[in-house]
Amino acid sequence: MDGTRQRRRGDTRRRIQDVALELFAEQGYEKTSLREIAECLEVTKAALYYHFKTKEEILVSIFEDLTQPIEDLIEWGRQQPHTLATKQEIVRRYAAALAEAAPLFRFMHENQATVRDLRIGESFKARIHSLRDIIVDPDAALVDQVRYASAIFTLHAGMFLLQDMGDDPEEKNKAVLEVATDLVAQAHRGAGGS
Repeated sequence: MDGTRQRRRGDTRRRIQDVALELFAEQGYEKTSLREIAECLEVTKAALYYHFKTKEEILVSIFEDLTQPIEDLIEWGRQQPHTLATKQEIVRRYAAALAEAAPLFRFMHENQATVRDLRIGESFKARIHSLRDIIVDPDAALVDQVRYASAIFTLHAGMFLLQDMGDDPEEKNKAVLEVATDLVAQAHRGAGGS
């Protein structure tokens, strides 16, 4: 397949993902049909089926594409020394990955029951556990293990629970990241880190 045809096909796939995610977020996953997605794209259902056979295939592809940076981060983190600088870099990179995939994570947050029933729920849970495993010192006291895990969830709270706090989203994100990296520093000191 030549580059131009491949790019067009990729663009169509991306357009399907974008429209589907928007509809899933607006109406909910269960209430959105493939027919509606095709209509919004102004294509036939057959054209949509060429790329995706089901709504779940679309959602899984969105999830895989938008969470690939998290998978890359986990792989990177496994190869790094277990230093404070590494752990704080993991937190910074995870914050950036969350921001990049914000529409997906908002959908997942607002449709938790649906996500739990689909295979992306288990996949996301496994990624979060892997992220936890590369940031937490296994021999740390329980309170410090909680601090490490809380750093990760502080980033999630910043995305969902703190949306209406503060006028400047950039300042809010900066504050959330500061708290998360401080939690990592406290945990690292408590675990005997330097």
